Formats: sequence, structure tokens, C-alpha cells
Amino acid sequence: MKKVIRISSLLYLLLITGTLIAQRTLLINNVNIVDGSGKPSLQGAVRIKDSIIIAVGKLSPLQTDSVINGNGLTLTPGFIDTHSHHYGDLDTHPESIATNSQGITTIVIGQDGESETMDSIRSFLKRKPVAVNIATYTGHSTLREKVLGLSNLNRPATLGEQHRMQTMLAAEMKKGSLGLSTGLEYEAAFFSSTDEVVALAKTAARYKGRYTSHIRSEDVTLDEAVNELLYIGKVTGMPIQFSHIKIGLKDKWGQSSSILKRLDSARSAGIRITADVYPYDFWSSTLKVLFPDKNYASIASAQFATEHLFDPRQSVLVRYAPEIAYVGKTLSAIAQTRSTNEASTLIELIRLANLFRADHPNFSGGVEAIAAKAMSAEDVHQFVGWDQANLCSDGRAGGHPRGYGAFTKMLRVYVRERKQLTLEQAIYKMTALGAEHAGIKKRGMIAPGYYADLVLLDPLTVADQADLANAASLSVGIQSVWINGRMTYSGTSVPLGAARPGILIHR
Repeated sequence: MKKVIRISSLLYLLLITGTLIAQRTLLINNVNIVDGSGKPSLQGAVRIKDSIIIAVGKLSPLQTDSVINGNGLTLTPGFIDTHSHHYGDLDTHPESIATNSQGITTIVIGQDGESETMDSIRSFLKRKPVAVNIATYTGHSTLREKVLGLSNLNRPATLGEQHRMQTMLAAEMKKGSLGLSTGLEYEAAFFSSTDEVVALAKTAARYKGRYTSHIRSEDVTLDEAVNELLYIGKVTGMPIQFSHIKIGLKDKWGQSSSILKRLDSARSAGIRITADVYPYDFWSSTLKVLFPDKNYASIASAQFATEHLFDPRQSVLVRYAPEIAYVGKTLSAIAQTRSTNEASTLIELIRLANLFRADHPNFSGGVEAIAAKAMSAEDVHQFVGWDQANLCSDGRAGGHPRGYGAFTKMLRVYVRERKQLTLEQAIYKMTALGAEHAGIKKRGMIAPGYYADLVLLDPLTVADQADLANAASLSVGIQSVWINGRMTYSGTSVPLGAARPGILIHR
């Protein structure tokens, strides 16, 4: 009988202990809470159980709480990067320090028309846990490549090919894809018809998905490309996102206000147009983007590019496999080395890159890329300030400094230096607004029931340090980062034993 009593007591003790363990909570105390809504901040604390925020406000510690003293710093929702290319770095850098170090807790991939399937991302995360959440669009170019073939992309798809792409897209939508992305300026999609894009967008719309687009031209035919984007939004009725909004033609610099008026007018007419933007006046992409007519051997086209599309004296090669020594040099400097002009150099660099691709069919990583000074800073300021523009990086680890610094630059430049935005307004553009535009639920706010993606930062010192010369320099002022309730970053490093709790987010 005594033995039975002892066993029963032990079981009871184990039950009680297990319950207590299950009920352990985390309290982040003594913080200035900027909750992501844009409303004024409040002093208080946040309580987390497992991956969920369960209480916000003036909270006293409980016996079940593990307490972290925020020392009066600012606690914000984790930043949401609605246009990211960081996925390509996660296999070798699953700790994702490029994103964590600037407070990004969720990346939205499948951009510019190129994507992985939901199943492939899910399999990757099972094999390699990572320290960032992932959501994805399904890429138009990827669908074209699968259906038309890599050597047959310089034409519109037939109706039969459209139907095959629609079937593939529908399958991805059922698995949780956010919607359809296009990169209409790039070769794989440039020759597609608007009708083709509309057909696919309507498929995404049937599943309550979204449409995001690197539009067909950001320079010479910008107006026509914006018209196409708005037309797609009108005929589908779905939310549409203007990817990394910019003006890439010197002749049109200063026209940001008129573009935003067009977008506001479209919104008044019922078109659900929004945008994302990164806080830099130079982009990074393939050299081929500099040829609007896709004639990469035309000296006239190359001259037009060097005179009207970008400044070769301030534009730097950030990747060039055929000649590593060119990386970090401006196009003008390379031209001087080769004893020729910038236009001829541009043509030759593309020719050599094409030869390299042919000779190295299994080469992993991009063969070439340039960070091109191609925008007006004032236009960028206007786009950042638009009330329907959320922040993005359009980055990855290395090359362009946006991969390590877009979000912290937002706080340094637009909050502290320019005072264009309040801290609350900037955080809103980096969190809740981005979540809304991407269709991501229960993230981007500090509120009960939301996932515990959080950033503890010092608003007086937070700043980017990455530039073209040191593109991988870590930001300062980001004290700690939690993803799904687990710490992934602290100070300037990944803490010992840090978790990799990133998940695949479904629409």
C-alpha cells in the first residue's frame, strides 16, 4: 500500500512539475513599446509563452516568468522584408546574420519572377533550420522557364502554355504561396504579353493571393509600365505591389510626386496599389538591365545607358566571375584599365560574362552584377514617405549594402537625421504595413495573439554601417532579436546556443 502511495505521489509531482514547465513564460520588462501600429509608444512589458505574445502593458513579474530587463530601450515588432533575396544565402549562413543584425525576422522571397516551390522550401527547412521566417510568392519567370523552356522565352506564351502555367500556379497557391510575382524587365519575362500576366494574376486572385511586380521598365518606358501594372490591378481586383518603386532614367528624375499622384488617383478609383521601397539611390542587378532594348551588342544602346540610365563613375561591379579583380571597381575605372570608353566596356563585360556562363554551366551564384547610381535621392525620399510604401531591402548578404543595412538606415536617416518620419511611423512602415501588403497574418505587431517576433533596439544609436566598400558591415544599436519567441541575435553576434526557429509562412 505504501508503495502505491509513493508511486501516486511521484506521478502527482511529475504532473505538477510538468505543468509548471509547460507554463513557463518570458517577460521582457522595462521597455518603450513601439507596437507597429504607428500609434505613440508606451512604457511597459511584454509577456511571451512559447512563440506567442500573451500580454502587453504594465505587467508585474509572475513566478512562471523568466525576466529580461530591457533597460529602457525600445521594443518593436520584428521587421518584415517584403522584397528579399536573402534565401540564397541561408544554405551556407542559416544563422542569417545579415537579416537578424538589422532586425529583420521575416523575409518575403520569390521576387522578380523567380521562385522556389513551397515543397522545396519546406524540405530545405527540415534539412537546415534557419534563423528567419520565410514567405514566398510564385514567380512568373520560373513558370515560363518550366513550361516554355530556357531557350524559348523570347516570345509570348500560347494559350495552352498559359493554361499549364495557371495549373502550376494554382497548385502553389493551394500550398500557401502569397501570390504571383513578375520580373517583366528581365529576359525571361520581357517578351511575355500583358494578357499572359493577367491570366496568371487572375489565377492567384481566385485563391485570394496578391500580385507583386518588378515592372516592365523602370526607365525609358516607365509611364507605360506603370499603366500596365495599374491595368492588371483594375481587371483582377486583387492587391498589387509596385516592387522597389524608383525612377531609373535621369531625364525623369524629379517626377516622383507626379507618379505618386497617379497611384493615389488609382487607389481612389478602387485599384489596390501599394509599393515597397529601399532607402538607397543606387540599385543592384545584372548589367543586362541597362539595355532597355535587350540589344547587348549595340554601341548606341550602351551609350544611351551610360549617358541617361546611370553614372558609370559612381557605379561599382559587385560581382564578376570572369575577372574577380574588377569587383569593387567602377565601370569608368575598368574602362580606363582597358583603355577604352564606358559604353564599349559595358558591351565587352556582358560578352565575357556570357562566355563564362557557357563555359561554366554548373557555376553556382551570379556571374555578374553592378550597383548602379541611377536614382535621385530626392525621389527616394518622396517614395519612402508615401503613406502606402513599406520598407524592403531587395538585398542579400554581400554586394549591395542594403543586404545588411536597409532597415537600420531607415531609422538613422529618416528618423534621426532628416526627421521625415517619427520613430513610430518608421516602425509601422517596417512591420505592420509590410505584413498587410504581403498578406502575412499575426506578425508585424506587438499585441496579444501575435507571434513573438521582436526587436530590442536603441533608437539613439541604431544605424547601418554597410556601404559599397564594406557591404557586410553589421549595424549597431540592435540589442536583441527574438523570432517565434526564441532569441536569435544579441549585440553584434549570434549568442551561444542561439535558436534557428524560422518557419515557412503560409498565406
